Amino acid sequence: MSARITLHTTARILRQLRHDPRTIGLLLVVPALLLTLMRYVFDSQPAIFDRVGVIMLGVFPFVAMFLVTSVAMLRERTTGTLERLLTTPAHKLDLLFGYALAFALAAAVQAAVAAGLAYALLDLTTAGSAWTVAGLAIANAVLGMAIGLLVSAFARSEFQAVQFMPAFVLPQLLLCGLIWPRDQMAGWLEKISNVMPMTYAVDALIEVSHHADATATMWRDVTVVVGCIVVALLLGAATLRRRTA
Repeated sequence: MSARITLHTTARILRQLRHDPRTIGLLLVVPALLLTLMRYVFDSQPAIFDRVGVIMLGVFPFVAMFLVTSVAMLRERTTGTLERLLTTPAHKLDLLFGYALAFALAAAVQAAVAAGLAYALLDLTTAGSAWTVAGLAIANAVLGMAIGLLVSAFARSEFQAVQFMPAFVLPQLLLCGLIWPRDQMAGWLEKISNVMPMTYAVDALIEVSHHADATATMWRDVTVVVGCIVVALLLGAATLRRRTA
């Protein structure tokens, strides 16, 4: 692997993101607005916002990064940029990790902005530290990025990339414990939720919201999330082809 190629790819993607105001708005403004809306939906019951808001700090970045990454990566494929890069001596992993690093940096900024807003202006209260929640929010955003990179390989247009969201993201939202406790679901649904990455991302945030110190369960959840990120990136590298459709 070549660090120079990886960093060059990262810099190129970051320049593209910087000159795309719609993407910047989706990454930074939309999650902040949705958190603010949720805060005032539960204005008379702040305890509910504390319970749901901390989960949304992971869910919103996950969804936004999934959309942005899958569409941006597909654009690289369909415009021929990726094909041209693959004809050079660059290794697939050099390119993929370059994309991943760029989107991971964007994810970190996005999650930091959302967490800062929630704690500083929206009075979010958790037993654990705001820094831990922010770190988990960044991990969730990176998870969305990694899955988005992988899913982009199976789409032929930007519209198809967006269509994958109901297939890959919505089931995880429904079964991760956000809407209803997983242990109160039908047994077969709970088993399905046990193999979904977002389940562990949400569980980690719930642990921090309830406990002042890091728990063994939280570290287990973080380990699963990191493992899913690595697996998604490696599978994404395997899908890179030298010829675009």
